[in-house]
Amino acid sequence: MKKTVLIFGLVIGAILGTNTVIMMNQMCSNPDFKGNDILGYAAMVVIFSLIFFGIRSYRNQHLKGFISFRKAFKTGFLIALVGSTLYVIIGLLHYYLFVPEFLDVYIAYVLKNTPAADLPAKTAEMAHFKEMYGNPLFAVFISYMEVLPVATVVALLSALFLTKKQKDETAHQEA
Repeated sequence: MKKTVLIFGLVIGAILGTNTVIMMNQMCSNPDFKGNDILGYAAMVVIFSLIFFGIRSYRNQHLKGFISFRKAFKTGFLIALVGSTLYVIIGLLHYYLFVPEFLDVYIAYVLKNTPAADLPAKTAEMAHFKEMYGNPLFAVFISYMEVLPVATVVALLSALFLTKKQKDETAHQEA
């Protein structure tokens, strides 16, 4: 299972990390850059679909085509955890080492797109967020929360679809 988890998790993490680096760079070089949240989450689901293929690969190559829900979910969650961890490492290293101005650019973008009536509250919220993001543990937590919940749902659904229990042969012999 370790090899499958590492291979699929590292591929997912590399794709997510590369995408993050590109998006951060685009936003920093073009403050008017407009992202698309729906497209972003859809892309994330597509990338995390590799969890499905990782579980299926493990089931078919190492378990003779059978896997319990528990083992399938464990495999999928571990793939998600490896991928998310690589995403967090790449994203935060890129932020701290190459684009430390990213948070300021992001906050300016958020405030620019906030209705005037909500601006005082959003400004205070963003100032608090920036202060909390100064704590590396908070930055790690927030980074995981960007991807791990989606990955966990994909792992859960994949486990549901891929669970295939081996029929008990002794029950058939007695009948």
